[in-house]
Amino acid sequence: MAKPPRSKMSRLARLGGLTSRVSGSYLGQRIRGAFQDEEGRAASLRKTHLENAERVVATMGNLKGAAMKVGQSLAQVVEGMDLPPEMASILSQLNDKAEPIPFALIQAAVEAELEGSLSENFLAFDEEPLGTASLAQAHAARLPDGTPVVVKVLHEGIEDSVGSDLSALKSLLITSRMLKRDRAEIDAVFEEMRDRLAEELDYYQEAANLEEFHRSMAGIEGISIPKTHPKWCTGRVLTMDRLTGRPMSEFLKIATPEAKSRAGNLLAQSFHDMFYRQRALHADPHAGNYLFRADGGVGILDFGCVKRFDPYWTGQYARMASAIVEARKDDFFPIARDLDILGPGTPASEEVLWRLSQTVCYPLTLDNYRCGTAEDNIMLDVRRQVPGVLRYPNLRSPREIVFLHRALGGIYNMLRLLGHEMNYGAMFHRYTNHAIAVSEGRVEDFSPVA
Repeated sequence: MAKPPRSKMSRLARLGGLTSRVSGSYLGQRIRGAFQDEEGRAASLRKTHLENAERVVATMGNLKGAAMKVGQSLAQVVEGMDLPPEMASILSQLNDKAEPIPFALIQAAVEAELEGSLSENFLAFDEEPLGTASLAQAHAARLPDGTPVVVKVLHEGIEDSVGSDLSALKSLLITSRMLKRDRAEIDAVFEEMRDRLAEELDYYQEAANLEEFHRSMAGIEGISIPKTHPKWCTGRVLTMDRLTGRPMSEFLKIATPEAKSRAGNLLAQSFHDMFYRQRALHADPHAGNYLFRADGGVGILDFGCVKRFDPYWTGQYARMASAIVEARKDDFFPIARDLDILGPGTPASEEVLWRLSQTVCYPLTLDNYRCGTAEDNIMLDVRRQVPGVLRYPNLRSPREIVFLHRALGGIYNMLRLLGHEMNYGAMFHRYTNHAIAVSEGRVEDFSPVA
């Protein structure tokens, strides 16, 4: 198997060639379309989308490393930005798994970072990795006192290619006109992706995040966050407690209804508490970053990607969401404009945004809602409405919302898998009232939610 190119110039050459092929294919399609009827043009465009999606996935898969992570991030954050459905579907197939790095290279990296041999720093260190992702590889180990830990090691040179790979992909999407959104909106989304990816490459920052959330979530019984072990941490090596628990797929097979219910309660509460109270959100909430204990307790992993919000913005978002749930349309639109979700436009665009917002918030209007049933059609309804939303360039996704809604979608998907049922509205109102009170100075910041 050919090795992926490591140098910035060779990676740019691969991505530049991809841009040329994709742009050329759309130009050819437009020329052909001039001689086709409407049905023929639509079929030709779908075929071009599929071919280009396969080109993008193949190229990014071959480049691996940063390109894989960038492609995965893109698939998760641009769902509402007019990416052709064919492209979005195939991009979503990019996963964050990679071929294991030989243990000799991992050993050399850890020993260089910790300035000592593995035997000097660890009682035991498993050669077989727990997992290998696009940015890092994780190994189980034991500290000299026997404490079980996980050691995460950043791939060598990965930080040198993230920026260039992200810029090249952005250029591809703009040049090919696959994203038909305002350039400022595209720039904001990619800047947000760049900032979050930069944080994921800084293990000092992730260690600080882990310590922060370990303290701030201590009040929620059943939630576990790993503690770090600073003596064994550097900018490229992160050593933390090894949590107990099962992956979601295994948990679903053995869990009692009570355990599933508790796990869902904790997932919902963790999202609300992180966003509305702490204003610091674990922004990569997919099932692979969670462990589930037999009693329904939940362990949360991987705090490299954390999105932070200021009190004013969080308070305004809480007011906007409350206006949707309480059907206060006249209060909703001024706040949506203030948050730059709604720009100057027509009453028709306002109605489209209002209908979409009501669809998303529907579970919060009921005394009880069960996720994952045949009647739980929220995602289907949203997908049906998105084409209408995308017709109006004044309906925007500001950068603050990109990872917030990514996190909300990730939690919702896990609640669907659990078949979770609760009064989501009651929890929502408790936390939004708290966020509004904090923004108005009526409640002390970071205080417990009443």
